[in-house]
Amino acid sequence: MQKIRAVRLWSAIAAVSAAALVAGCNDNPLSVQNTDNPDVPRVYSTPAGVEAIVGKLFQQMWNAQQGNIGLGVQSQVMSFESHSGLANFGMGARASIPRQPVSNSVGNSDQAIIYNDFDELTRNARSAANAVAALKVFVAAGNSTGSPARDARAISFGYFNLGYGLANVALLYDSAAIITPEVPSDVVPPLSTSAEVMTVALEMLDSAIAVAESPEATTGTGGWPIPTDWVSGDEIPIDRWVQIIHSYKARFRAGVARTPAERAAVDWNAVVSDATAGITEDFIVNADNAGGWNATWLNQLAVDATWSQMTPFILGMADTTGAYDSWLATPVDSRSAFLLRTPDLRFPSGETRAEQNAASGAPAKTGTPAGSNLYFYNRLQGDDKPAAPWGTWYYDNQRFWGIRFNGGNGPIEAFTLAENDMLAAEGYMRTGRTAQAVPLINLTRTAAGLPAIPATTDQNTIVPGGNACVPRVPQPPNYTSTACGTVWEAMKWEKRLETSFTGYAQWFIDSRGWGDLTEGTIIEWPVPWEELYARQNLALYTTDKVRAAKGTYGF
Repeated sequence: MQKIRAVRLWSAIAAVSAAALVAGCNDNPLSVQNTDNPDVPRVYSTPAGVEAIVGKLFQQMWNAQQGNIGLGVQSQVMSFESHSGLANFGMGARASIPRQPVSNSVGNSDQAIIYNDFDELTRNARSAANAVAALKVFVAAGNSTGSPARDARAISFGYFNLGYGLANVALLYDSAAIITPEVPSDVVPPLSTSAEVMTVALEMLDSAIAVAESPEATTGTGGWPIPTDWVSGDEIPIDRWVQIIHSYKARFRAGVARTPAERAAVDWNAVVSDATAGITEDFIVNADNAGGWNATWLNQLAVDATWSQMTPFILGMADTTGAYDSWLATPVDSRSAFLLRTPDLRFPSGETRAEQNAASGAPAKTGTPAGSNLYFYNRLQGDDKPAAPWGTWYYDNQRFWGIRFNGGNGPIEAFTLAENDMLAAEGYMRTGRTAQAVPLINLTRTAAGLPAIPATTDQNTIVPGGNACVPRVPQPPNYTSTACGTVWEAMKWEKRLETSFTGYAQWFIDSRGWGDLTEGTIIEWPVPWEELYARQNLALYTTDKVRAAKGTYGF
């Protein structure tokens, strides 16, 4: 890791030092401050003020990824989680085949999108570090938010958000600044590699767990659970809080890999350890328009098929009629939509489009019906919108249409139990324990109407179903026909289906590590030019030199 050099107050991440802020509480008590204007030192001058900052951290992180439109939507079209040819948010440029270069020049058309995630996540990570540092100073001085338990809750939550911000930047950008509570915030750290940033992010998450499991965490009253307004969901008791952190650690450990070789080299025993200590039910965040918990991009993608429709590239693997094979055998720019027929209950059933319309609940657009796992919707023909030949299809992802229908309000799976299970399943298979992975894969597979995979110790075992097997995977050397997938491919299928439109850049991060991206796709974004300029580094660059090779499916 690089040494920190004292570059002061140029970076977009620079802020006032936490130590200086806390020192404000030692000013002359007879001095009178003007409270009519925002006063950051005054907010940091009391434990209660710092706790109030901590309580808003996850909301700010959430809105950076869900409330603003940034790299998440670009990653979706790059990994075939969604498709749109619109120029908005750089979707059309990133979706194009062959893949186009990504500009990082001043004034480029994507600059706001590329900058959004880096800026928001890094600045809020800095706020989290400041808050943790300030709280530690207060506690050491004998001050408190009310009790040791309450102090521990705030410090643990601060460490979590610091790790969360750093980790998410490390997932998509090639480098970033390493921020910790020990680094004064008027000193701008140098840029470190994504792997180095992720190492520190995981350390911060470990600190969040250590504080939550310390004796202080249960000393006194007023601490746990974490309040609903901190997470916009149910209150979170200590045990569940620790589970949530472990699950995020598993996601981040696996996701930082840029290539199949790097993914294979992940410490999969550690991933399994975190996942098996992780969540036992979905982690839900409630979008709350009035309360400031936004779901802007989910709302926007639900407008119509111009903004988001499915493409058969990945989801076509559910087809059991041969239509997907014919689609693959057609030149990319000459492909056209086909009717998907599959036993997978996450897609609408029916032998005609009209039957699938009815099974989808068309024309209603209220989201997945309660008690159903019907994630995809066959829209009415009059609602079809043009797109790239290979991106035009009859299907939309309807999981979160209810958010738009309800005015921006409703539950969103921030981290699904299925994702946690598939992280463990992948880890089991990569460490020679396929027999332990199979029951986890079967949980969602059988719930979707697919036959259970028999007990096996071989990840290359072919899934059951005969001619009606799912998934059917493109086969080399020409990749114009399919065959029943393996247990390994079944794991990937379950993870993709169950994480679609949840989390953050889910399909892109996994496809990158699995080697499934389309040839020529970028595997990370550069540090935005705005940050480089703020650092007085005019050597702008792109990450286009590192692109995905032809993938597993020949795309």
